[in-house]
Amino acid sequence: MPRAEQPSRRTVLTAAVVAAAAGAVSPAAAADSPERPVRARSKAPSTVPSKAPPGLVDNRAWISYADWRGGTAKGTRAVPGVRPGVMIATPAGTRTYTDPHTNKTALWEYGTWTSPVHQLAVPATEAVASWNADTPAGTWIQVELTGTYSDGTDTPWYVLGRWAAGDQDIRRTSVDDQSDGRSSIWTDTFSIDDAASGLRLVSYRLRLTLYRTPGTKVTPTVWRLGAMGSDVPDRFTVPASTPGLAQELKVPRYSQETHAGQYPQYDNGGEAWCSPTSSQMIVEYWGRKPTADQLAWVDPDFTDPQVCHAARYTYDYQYAGCGNWPFNAAYAATYKDLQGVVTRLGSLTELETLIAAGIPAITSQSFLKSELTGAGYGTSGHLMTVIGFTADGDVIANDPASPSDSAVRRVYKRREFENIWLRTKRYNAAGGVASGSGGVCYLYFPAQPSARQLVALAAVGVR
Repeated sequence: MPRAEQPSRRTVLTAAVVAAAAGAVSPAAAADSPERPVRARSKAPSTVPSKAPPGLVDNRAWISYADWRGGTAKGTRAVPGVRPGVMIATPAGTRTYTDPHTNKTALWEYGTWTSPVHQLAVPATEAVASWNADTPAGTWIQVELTGTYSDGTDTPWYVLGRWAAGDQDIRRTSVDDQSDGRSSIWTDTFSIDDAASGLRLVSYRLRLTLYRTPGTKVTPTVWRLGAMGSDVPDRFTVPASTPGLAQELKVPRYSQETHAGQYPQYDNGGEAWCSPTSSQMIVEYWGRKPTADQLAWVDPDFTDPQVCHAARYTYDYQYAGCGNWPFNAAYAATYKDLQGVVTRLGSLTELETLIAAGIPAITSQSFLKSELTGAGYGTSGHLMTVIGFTADGDVIANDPASPSDSAVRRVYKRREFENIWLRTKRYNAAGGVASGSGGVCYLYFPAQPSARQLVALAAVGVR
């Protein structure tokens, strides 16, 4: 049984936001101390946005050569090919960056690419970016967002992440304490501070800054950049969907619990590694794995060393955890010809559409021990991998919060799972109001999806 812990920083921060909106409970009362707070809170190429589920989610991604040509480039250029992208051309200049986690100051050449304005089909209370990139040694990227509110005023430029696949040049990091008094950045999520006021984000632009060591020719390459904007209504329960699929995908099974105490510098070791463990399962479902050389740093006595690898290379040094959603999606895309996206789905029917096309999903949920039969624990935030559905419509999940790899496969009651995943509010163990993810999931899929996969992805608003 997972150990009880004190709430993470993110649990407390988000609980405070929920409490302010509800006017019902203090941050202390909203914290889930009797539960297991692993991950807290409260996703053919075309040049047009994908269909969004009505009234909930808007996805926009820049992935085609035409997309990259359509942005504003300063020191960067679009590159065609099987996987089009953007890279440094003649740098726009140099900048110094002092890494807050190493105190190392270095000079970097840089170039920028700024997207056109995207008008949200769903005026949003939240937005989460996703990016897929190659960052060789000596390079890194920064992703920012600015937008326009429904009252016609603008947000500042917000940093959504400073990221590199490795950790030898900079430490990948989110940036705290970003707010203009009406919206804030909560680790990886843009959020309207008071959704009840009616204020919404109606449009945005994304800006990439690509960095490299001065005087070199090496460059980062970004293949995918986008954001998911959403306005999911406050809800403690969601409508039940009707089962429509009986199918199970053969996804590798890994337990985070077998890594408890390993590499505690990465969020106190494996017991908190639900997100990277889930990510590694799906990376390997698609036939990708770290090489022996990449795993050489891991103690040879540790089983499943690739899980340790995933934890290290998803770790957010500011959040002090491995549960940064975009960082996990970006990690998956470091493997050959994979894409990673953070989005929200609206029902288990949409998950069935993906499973039918061979695409598993990593879902984010929070619940009391009594709310998910057979789990054996409660959590203020946990990631698990949905791999299929039984003949009765129940959810088959690879749950990394299991005592061994062989125990990872679970079957959870459809109604219970659907509600704990899709709701945005819940009651915690202390009886206070806390947050739910509202259907957040990670999707990892090939850079060149099959025709059937393209149709399934488009059906859930992803291109």
